[in-house]
Amino acid sequence: MTTLFTPAEVRNAVELLASRSLIRLVTEIDDNGAIPPRRLAGTLPDLSLHQLRRASETARAHGLVRVAPGAGLELTESGSELADLYDAAARWARRHAFPAPVCEFSSRIRHVLDLLAPSLAAERADGLPRPSAARLPSDEAEADLARPRALLIQWLAGNPQVTRVSEPEPVA
Repeated sequence: MTTLFTPAEVRNAVELLASRSLIRLVTEIDDNGAIPPRRLAGTLPDLSLHQLRRASETARAHGLVRVAPGAGLELTESGSELADLYDAAARWARRHAFPAPVCEFSSRIRHVLDLLAPSLAAERADGLPRPSAARLPSDEAEADLARPRALLIQWLAGNPQVTRVSEPEPVA
């Protein structure tokens, strides 16, 4: 098997997908349906207006949400698949008490994405994912991680815009 993504592409994708405000936006819409833009602050009161604006702009730019007339922000198919990935990652983390027995949902997802990142950036010659530096609780936890890893690889393959490393803008 060949290398799936460059380290820079993986870093870019994990940084984007592990954003607390993006996780909150996507999972809130997935759990409760479309959010009218003017109701974002009331629906997600733990996020600042800047975080909300940035999350919704990022989600729209990457095709995760769209504005549905009369309904508000709703998930696209890609956004719905990302919500499924988030759920699978959080379930794995809860089951294996990773990174701790009690932890915030978005923090669990961030830790799981960080755990998976090394195996996405490089593959060994035998085709098995390179083990990460993080210590997993058990062999069972490593085996159970296969599903979130497969979902992440599939999602990234279908959403290459998330892995693209943007070039810095030239200074005038």
